[in-house]
Amino acid sequence: MKKFGLIGFPLGHSFSKKYFTEKFEREGLKDHSYELYPIEHLSAFEDLINSEPELCGLNVTIPHKIGVMFYLDKIDPAAKAIDAVNCIKIIKQHPVESFFTGELSSMKVRLEGYNTDAHGFENSLKPLLKRHHTKALVLGSGGGARAVTYVLSKLDIDYKVVSRKKARKQIRYEDLTKSIMEEYLLIINTTPLGMAPNVETYPAIPYEHLNSKHLLFDLVYNPAETEFLRRGKEQGATVKNGEEMLHLQAEKAWEIWKS
Repeated sequence: MKKFGLIGFPLGHSFSKKYFTEKFEREGLKDHSYELYPIEHLSAFEDLINSEPELCGLNVTIPHKIGVMFYLDKIDPAAKAIDAVNCIKIIKQHPVESFFTGELSSMKVRLEGYNTDAHGFENSLKPLLKRHHTKALVLGSGGGARAVTYVLSKLDIDYKVVSRKKARKQIRYEDLTKSIMEEYLLIINTTPLGMAPNVETYPAIPYEHLNSKHLLFDLVYNPAETEFLRRGKEQGATVKNGEEMLHLQAEKAWEIWKS
């Protein structure tokens, strides 16, 4: 049996188990399974790896995308630049191989980290971009935001990070003026605001300054239309949720696990 799964906490909102279970059934992979591993503290990660010898790959979600990097033997350059990992490839290795490579650890596997969020976001966003989308506001400063800002830099789109606290290279929601909103025509929500069951929540931006030139992208996928997107659409903005991004990043993870 080849096992795959998702680590994070909590995991009630995850689409991954359904997605991969259905994928394995469609493709006739009867010896493949996908499980949820709710880990509140990363101190339990090593025990999980050692107690599940059939594990071949893991997805990683909130709050472990950054902390899990400590346990990895190799990190893909893009994931290193983003400083967040959401996909782990688990490679079985024999003690003799470990001795010669110098990779001696209490785990009998080699763990490689990747970031497929960036791939999913880039390929979901690009078809919607217009010439005037040269500046972006990134709402939130967590692991998802890191993948988003990595892609924006790659696409040569200038950006500001918006958070509840002011810090270097980021502004507060209260700082969003009419002129900023009219200048920054791409707005990406990387926070969990609006995600079920808290569907009434939304980022506190001045929606009245949005117009038909704006593009609003929400990493949240459940519900399909968040309050953030609904308010943007009401002002004439183009909107997109995170469902396609999720599918793209899941397929990229599968590609990595199979290789």
